[in-house]
Amino acid sequence: MTSPTGRQAGKDSDVGSLSRAGDLFQLLRDGRARTRAELALSTGLARSTVASRIDALMLSGLVGPAGEALSSGGRPPSRFAFNPAARLVLAVDVGATHVIVAVTDLGGKILAEHRLEQQVADGPEAVLDQVVAQGKELLASAGRSVAELAGIGIGLPGPVEHDTGKPVKPPIMPGWDGFDVVSYVQRSLPVHVLVDNDVNIMALGEQSAHWPEHNNFFFVKVATGIGSGIISNGELQRGANGTAGDLGHVQVARGADVLCACGNYGCLEALASGPAVARSLREHGRDVGEVLATVVNLLNPSVIVVGGSFGETGEHVVAGIREVVYRRSPPLATSHLRISVSRAGSQAGVLGASQLVTQYVLSPAIIEATLAGAIAG
Repeated sequence: MTSPTGRQAGKDSDVGSLSRAGDLFQLLRDGRARTRAELALSTGLARSTVASRIDALMLSGLVGPAGEALSSGGRPPSRFAFNPAARLVLAVDVGATHVIVAVTDLGGKILAEHRLEQQVADGPEAVLDQVVAQGKELLASAGRSVAELAGIGIGLPGPVEHDTGKPVKPPIMPGWDGFDVVSYVQRSLPVHVLVDNDVNIMALGEQSAHWPEHNNFFFVKVATGIGSGIISNGELQRGANGTAGDLGHVQVARGADVLCACGNYGCLEALASGPAVARSLREHGRDVGEVLATVVNLLNPSVIVVGGSFGETGEHVVAGIREVVYRRSPPLATSHLRISVSRAGSQAGVLGASQLVTQYVLSPAIIEATLAGAIAG
């Protein structure tokens, strides 16, 4: 899903002395300022090599000066740090009945945001035209330009083929099946465009913003439908066909006579999705807890976060989930488990869409290709 202006990562070997500048940059992504000498010491590279790579990163704007270190005699050495304001990300969360568009920096800080009512069932052209128009408006309101965009991240409320960004048989998205979202958006905004399922990006957003120290993380969204995002050993898990985390159609014992929209009986989504939850919050919290107890046994996460409209109902619903999970899971699996409502709330999607882009555009291969392109240009 590279933009028309991008270069293939396979050409990284051609960038000569900059071939590992992307790796050096990863050390600076934590935001801590360092001197050339400190970078040389931590990497084992010669100071001259470090200096040339820092110069290239500064030329790109991704690294900037960060004051001076204490001197041990003579001129104080300069320090350098990641500059998240160098480029921008357009982050988009498309729901069943809404679209949230935000502009963030490369550190995930939201600079401008707008929510609009929009039915995903109106079709891809109508929705994506709104996304592009709103994105351009937000950039202008923030005093920034399209030329500063590093990429666009989009979350969609249905299964997405990760390699192409195309929706795959999405149940509530008529007209979207197989639609080339990436190419359509790039007609107006020729930058990197990455697309994923909305719950995957919500998991990324929630974890990166509020639980960064937890590498085994599970996010469950209960709204119009039910789905989950799985982060295991720090990596988002999508499964073989991009459908990992589809909890909505796991059978719940007490629902054997309840028909689901999918044609089966007893699905969690038929019992505990948004409309069902409105009837009896506490009872349906236990239904979700029954399925999540199985998740705990299989994946052993350290954190489970409940989001969507279900999470917005408050702590008393999560208490019902905890009750069942702790009762039905082995003590070892729950000894350090935390179950919480979403802290990011409605911003989880755009925060995750931003993360989706920055993880890609700030990866070593793309950084090196970007630097090579800047030099060739």
